Amino acid sequence: MSGEWTRGVRLGIDVGEVRIGVALSDPDGILASPLTTVKRQRSGADLDELVRIVRDHQVVEVIVGMPKSLSGTKGRAALAAEKYAGRLAARIAPVPLSFADERLTTVVATRVLREAGVRGKRQRAVVDQVAAVEILQSWLQERRNLA
Repeated sequence: MSGEWTRGVRLGIDVGEVRIGVALSDPDGILASPLTTVKRQRSGADLDELVRIVRDHQVVEVIVGMPKSLSGTKGRAALAAEKYAGRLAARIAPVPLSFADERLTTVVATRVLREAGVRGKRQRAVVDQVAAVEILQSWLQERRNLA
């Protein structure tokens, strides 16, 4: 990364085994907002949906959460996220794809939802979106601090 900011919508994704949380930023990179949750499918329809979102929202960069362990090492989930991101990157090129540390984002997202009174089935439906927001918002904040 050059440190130079280009204006445009960023897409944040939280890749899970069952669902993918999706968030979008505003063009100025100030605020990340939840967009949707995409169900993982063996058919690849989930990748099709993400490609459609990238195109429809004129996304200039995709940020994928990297689920490292607390010690910073890559485990099975991180390797799976990298593999998925590689498949997505090939389909959205030339839109760049970057990784962001996502340690504890699902824990934070779950706590935020619980504190807001969202529980049970409703919580499971949106926790991935909130995690994607956390990933993208942290990435945006880091970029602003570098500028």
